[in-house]
Amino acid sequence: MDQIFDRLAELLADEVPVVLATVIDETDESVPGAGESAVGRHLLVRRTTGDGVEVLGSLGDEGLDRVVTRDALGELSAGRSGVRHYGEHGEAREEAITVFVESFAAPPRMLVFGAVDFTAALVRVAKVLGYRVTVCDAREVFATTQRFPLADEVVVDWPDRLLAEVGPELRRRDVVCVLTHDVKFDVPAIIGALATSVGYIGVMGSRRTHDDRLERLREAGVTDEELARLRSPIGLDIGARTPEETAISIVSEIIALRTGRSARGLSATDGPIHD
Repeated sequence: MDQIFDRLAELLADEVPVVLATVIDETDESVPGAGESAVGRHLLVRRTTGDGVEVLGSLGDEGLDRVVTRDALGELSAGRSGVRHYGEHGEAREEAITVFVESFAAPPRMLVFGAVDFTAALVRVAKVLGYRVTVCDAREVFATTQRFPLADEVVVDWPDRLLAEVGPELRRRDVVCVLTHDVKFDVPAIIGALATSVGYIGVMGSRRTHDDRLERLREAGVTDEELARLRSPIGLDIGARTPEETAISIVSEIIALRTGRSARGLSATDGPIHD
C-alpha cells in the first residue's frame, strides 16, 4: 500500500492526472481474494504516452480490476470523482462491491493563441476560474511574460507545432481560444485544435471574418461536422465591448457549454456583434 501512495505523491507533485479507486464497502456474499475482505484495497491508474495505461495495486479480483480501470480512466478524463457499484468480478448493475473513484486531475488548461489586447484580460479571468493558461504567439516581440505576467507559460511558436506537442494530453475540460485574425496563424491553430479532445474551441472575429475563415478551413479539408465544434464569433451575446467584458463573455460561454445550461452564444445569433 505504501508503494501506491508513494507513487501517487510523485504523480501529484509532477501535476500528472491520476485516479485512485478504493473499495469502501462490500456485501457479506462478496469475498474476493480467497476470503479476505476487499475493503480498503486500492487501484492507482493513469494514462501514459500513446494508449498506454499504468496500473498499480489491485482490488482483489482480475475482472473487477479491469472494469474499474476502464471506468476510472473515463472519470479522470471528465475530472470527476464519485462512488460506483459492481458485482464481485466487475459485473454491471450489481452492488456487491462499492468503489470510490477519486480523480486527481491537473487544473484544466486554456490555450490562448494570439498575443493581442484581449488576451491579457482573458488570462486574468481564466486564472480566477482555476485554469492553467498558456499564451502562444509566433511573434517574439508580442509573446512576452512582461505583457502576460499571470499566464502560467508564454510560448513563442506556431500554434500547430504547440498543439502537435500537447494535443494528446488535452481533454474535454480543456479549452482553446483563438484570438487572432492572421490567416497564417488562425487556420493552423483551428485545425490543430480540432485534432484534440478539448471541449471548447472559441475563435474571435466578426461574422464576415468567420465566414471567410470557414471557406479557408473547408479548402484545407475541414469537414462541416468538425466546423460545428467551433464557437465563432466567440463568447455569449451580452453586449461586451471592452477586453474585460469580452473575457467574461468568453468564460461564460465555456461554463454554459460545460454545464449544459442554455445560454445564447454569438455563434447562434445573427446581426452585428456590437450595437
